Parts: sequence; C-alpha cells; structure tokens
Amino acid sequence: MKYIDEYRDNALAAKILGQIRSSVTRPWTLMEVCGGQTHAIVKNGIDRLLPDELELVHGPGCPVCVTPLEMIDKAHAIAQRPEVIFCSFGDMLRVPGSEVDLLILKSRGADVRMVYSPMDCLRIARAHPEREVVFFAIGFETTAPANAMLAWQARAQGIPNLSLLVSQVLVPPAMELLLSTPGNRVQGFLGPGHVCTVAGYREYEKIAEKYSVPIVVTGFEPLDILQGILMAVRQLESGRATVENHYPRVVRRDGNPAARERVAEVFEPCDRAWRGVGIIPQSGLRLNADFRAFDAEHRFGVEAIHTQESTVCISGQILRGIKKPHDCPAFGSTCTPEHPLGATMVSAEGACAAYYAYGRYLQSSPGAQASCLGREAAG
Repeated sequence: MKYIDEYRDNALAAKILGQIRSSVTRPWTLMEVCGGQTHAIVKNGIDRLLPDELELVHGPGCPVCVTPLEMIDKAHAIAQRPEVIFCSFGDMLRVPGSEVDLLILKSRGADVRMVYSPMDCLRIARAHPEREVVFFAIGFETTAPANAMLAWQARAQGIPNLSLLVSQVLVPPAMELLLSTPGNRVQGFLGPGHVCTVAGYREYEKIAEKYSVPIVVTGFEPLDILQGILMAVRQLESGRATVENHYPRVVRRDGNPAARERVAEVFEPCDRAWRGVGIIPQSGLRLNADFRAFDAEHRFGVEAIHTQESTVCISGQILRGIKKPHDCPAFGSTCTPEHPLGATMVSAEGACAAYYAYGRYLQSSPGAQASCLGREAAG
C-alpha cells in the first residue's frame, strides 16, 4: 500500500539494524513511551532483532491502562443511574472495574453507548433533553482537544444535560517521575508521536536537558521505530542528550497551536492518579472553573469513590520499565485479556496485552517466533 509499504521494507530494516549493531559499544536501555509503539515493536519482533546490549522497556503510554480503577468505578456508578446515557469509546467498554465492565452493565439494562467522536454526544443530548448524557473523556494530550471541544460546544450551544467524566493525563510529568525514581534504568526515550502531534516537543527539550537523556520523537511503523532507536543510540554513544524529531511528516516543534489553545481554554492542570503508578503531581487535566458545570464527577457526586488495586499485579513496575510482562507470575495464566488483573492487560495497547497477543506467554525460545519484518531483516 502506497505510503505504508515503504515504512515496512525488509532491506531497509536490515540496513538500519546493521547500523544499530555497529553503533552499540556498551549496554543501553531505551523506553518507548507510547502503547502503539509497544505493539509495533512486539508484533514485528523488533526487540528480538536488536543486539543483546540494547534493551527496550515499555512505558506508561496506554491511556486505557493508566486510567485508575477508581475512575472506572466512578464511570460504572454513573452509568447505572436510570436517567443517564453513558457514552464512551469502544476501548473502555470491556475494561473491568472492581466488579464488572460497562458491557455487562449494558446487558443489565444500563444505557451505555459506544461513540466514534465526542461530538456524537452533542447529537444524543439534543435528541434526549430529558436524560443526562455523560461522556467518558480519557486519554493523553492526543484526545484532549476533541474532549475540550465537546465541553466548549456544550456551553456555546446551551446544552445543560451533557457532562464529561474526565481522566485526561499528560506524558511529560510521568517521564519526569520515572527518571527521578530510585532504581530507574531508562537512559533514553522513543517519544510519543501522536502526543507530540498535538502538544509539540518543547516540554521534552526541558526533560532531555534536566536529566541528560536523549529523546527521539518517532512514529509507529517498523522503520520509524528502528531509525528512532538508531538515533537514540548514536546520541548515547556520543554523550549527547537532546530532542530529535524523526516524525516530521506529522510532528512540529509547537504541535498544533489551535488545538493547544482550545485545551488551555477549557482545561487546567491538576494532580492525577495513574493506574499502577499512583498520584503524579500536575500530570492531569480537569475542567477549569468556567466549565466546571460540565464536570460529571461533581454533578453526580462520585468524588469520594476509592478502590484497591490487585496486589498480585506488577503493572506498576512494568509501566516504570523495571520489569517485563513475563516477569509476572500471573501473566498468561490467571491474568489474560479475557480476565485481566491489572493496568497493562486491560487494553489492547497495554504491554502485557501485546505480549499475550503475539505469543510471548508461550514457553518457547526467543527464536521460535518469526519477526513480521522477515528473515532478511534479521541478518
């Protein structure tokens, strides 16, 4: 397919892998921040094609994964109210709370609807003025503009029966927490391409300078990721620490100014809990005072709901790059995508879900599974 196949070319992949091997002279640990990158790495076997000195660990880059369990329970409490039409993207419908998920609640009579855009909620609210329409607004900087626009349009159009249950999070504070945590192993990052499309990468320049870590913003195709790894390795080997943009076909330094302006108009920074990690200061967004009337958490009085995460799950250590999914004794046995115990298995973008989907739970040698890049790339 034009504009896709050229980013999956085996010969080019083999060439970049050769350059990576010839560049590495000592052990390095890199973290890909985005869950989409994690899936591309595992699906294509990229981590298994790299030299032994180079390790990839998986960061807290899956928005569904980091949505805290207590926020899921708040969503369920609201969705069960008879006057509510609860709207969500499809990836949140089967995420379990303390007891059930939204699909089970729907089967029991709750009016739960999957939408393809936050703007769909405006139409639903206008069509049902006697009902309360609630949208589950989760995600990183990528989803914040559309979610902000929903609140902005609701106020502009005078739609009083619409509100947002907000669980927006920001990537840079999470990276800073990771880098400042004792025992951190991460020495460089593959930056989140979709997040930087909206937010730009000025904030990452501050992190690179403060913590002396290279950050390479890259995309999601195999060649994007391999070239990003090569650029990060070359920085590490030469003692440099800066931000490089290897996704210029999408990302600009200042991101999307119009989107950022709308987000700043509707939201304000706040402390936010991350599932498996805990509260990270100033790592989230909430509706500001001008839009607080559209805050579902306040409107339905669910602020006081608190829940306990599974004590078996090690997803917090996986999200911080300390451990890998196969280090968890529950992985692939008592914890599966059908019955997830924790953050990194609840979403298709989670690291544990990726390992499971591509057979990493099987007892086989590393070479038993072929890379989607093919034998030529393996060299």
